Amino acid sequence: MIRGNDPILLTPGPLTTSLETKQAMLRDWGSWDAAFNQVTLSLCRDLVDIVGGGADYVCVPLQGSGTFSVEAAIGNVVPRNGRVLVPNNGAYCARIVKICKYLNRAVVDLAVPEDQPATAAIVEAALRADPAITHVAQVHCETGAGILNDLDGIAQACRRLGKGLIVDAMSSFAALPIDVKDAPFDALIAASGKCLEGVPGMGFVIMKKSVAEGCSGNSHSLALDLADQYAYMQKTAQWRYTPPTHVVAALRAAVDQFKAEGGQPARGARYAANCATLIDGMRALGFQAYLRPEVQAPIIVTFHAPADPAYDFKTFYAKTRERGYILYPGKLTQVETFRVGCIGAIDANEMRNVVSAVAETLKDMGIRSAAPALRRAA
Repeated sequence: MIRGNDPILLTPGPLTTSLETKQAMLRDWGSWDAAFNQVTLSLCRDLVDIVGGGADYVCVPLQGSGTFSVEAAIGNVVPRNGRVLVPNNGAYCARIVKICKYLNRAVVDLAVPEDQPATAAIVEAALRADPAITHVAQVHCETGAGILNDLDGIAQACRRLGKGLIVDAMSSFAALPIDVKDAPFDALIAASGKCLEGVPGMGFVIMKKSVAEGCSGNSHSLALDLADQYAYMQKTAQWRYTPPTHVVAALRAAVDQFKAEGGQPARGARYAANCATLIDGMRALGFQAYLRPEVQAPIIVTFHAPADPAYDFKTFYAKTRERGYILYPGKLTQVETFRVGCIGAIDANEMRNVVSAVAETLKDMGIRSAAPALRRAA
């Protein structure tokens, strides 16, 4: 773990990276060079292995933030006359709905409360009520609140009813168990700057090989055409357009560290310890987590804001930052909250330091109680 002089990022990405990952960006790479092409190919193989994809799945990398790859996946996997069901319990589900509308893909926006998980029963009922739906687009870990949705159950419901599944695993990939045997999908999207602990700038879509080979002509965009990117890489081992070379090199280093740590089980266990340490420490200060423990993912925790009149998030943020920690604003629509991430190159000891920094900030601001109002925000 690296502390250094920079503040620790307690966000859902970008996040604090190791010194080894940072050092991987000190070398320049030629984008068409054979050595760089091998880095890309080895990364794609390792990313498919994380979900047990074997020979039936392929990884298509893409320049840009994770949202670029989410849009690419929807625009390629869903035909232009397709119809997408989005179980919506947060900001990133809502973003998928917005993407579908931009792409002129028919979309069913299925409202789910922000503090409730999307379940197989909810999805199956919606699919049976509207047989015209062709695909489900599901966020695995909705970091608007930090909630974990039932990916395995939803995947099995889609398989039973013959529907395609697109998984936004941006904040769960490499941290939470995902296996194609339990959760078969058409496409799964993640990115470099999340639980793999790389730096931002590269997304990727893990696709069924048959889907990647069969979706040519669906894309609304040349730059986001995954079928073309896949075909070109198969032919040349190169990216179609200038790749984020330093980001790719950093991700190669980060994945090597992920494997050395023990892969997903070890990464997930460290994040779970971070999350438990954070929640216990914040509870001791009087804070209340927004979610019930059984639906809380160990990625980011939403806390109710204190009802104390001395509390102001901007001041709270600034004073905590002065003590070395960058928090994240709330993303909910009904109550005032803030969020604290548990991911990155940090451990439980760092989370104890976070709690100490928050305690000092409360004292500095004259906040006598961290207890929430538990009322709807105005």
